[in-house]
This record gives sequence, structure tokens and C-alpha cells, in this order.
Amino acid sequence: FDKSNITKEAAFELDKLVEAMNNDKNMVIMVKAHTDNRGSAQYNMNLSNKRAKATVQYVISKSIAKERISGQGYGESEPKVDCKENCTEEQHAQNRRSEFIIVKK
Repeated sequence: FDKSNITKEAAFELDKLVEAMNNDKNMVIMVKAHTDNRGSAQYNMNLSNKRAKATVQYVISKSIAKERISGQGYGESEPKVDCKENCTEEQHAQNRRSEFIIVKK
């Protein structure tokens, strides 16, 4: 919540993505970063863009060509769990996520 840095747990997962991209040199990925619905829509859009950028920079730092990965923030616009204002902490956590879309293989 309210952070865009790469945690140890996230780095572990992102390293799996890097490994997959190293195994398939043609794979191109788009990162879709999402937030929960706490905070304003504009704040969440900015936060998700920061998260997408941090993710892309991490992957590039692992020697993946920048042409092979892009990122976009979606804020709270595409919740995984549409719980409106009655979200549990677990539902908020599910909505705070990054998705990896294979654009080209």
C-alpha cells in the first residue's frame, strides 16, 4: 500500500519473469500495474505508473533489452475484486497487483 519500490518478494517473482524472457529471446512483455481503490483516482493512477516503471526498470537492470518490456499504470480502473467501498484487507491486496501480458512470442 502506497509504495512503488520492488520488495524482496516481488524481486523473487520478477526474477522468474527474467528467466522466462532469457529462455525465449523473442518474448515481449507488457506490465499492467494496478492499485486498490483507497486514495483518489489520480493518486492511484500516478502510483500505478510508478509501480509499472519500477518493474520495467528492474527487469531491464537484469540485462533484458528495454525494447522487450513496457509498462502502464491502470490505477483502480480494473479491479480484480470489484468490492467498491466495502473491501476487506485481503481484497485490497488482490487489487494491488501487476500483471504480465505476453505481447509477442
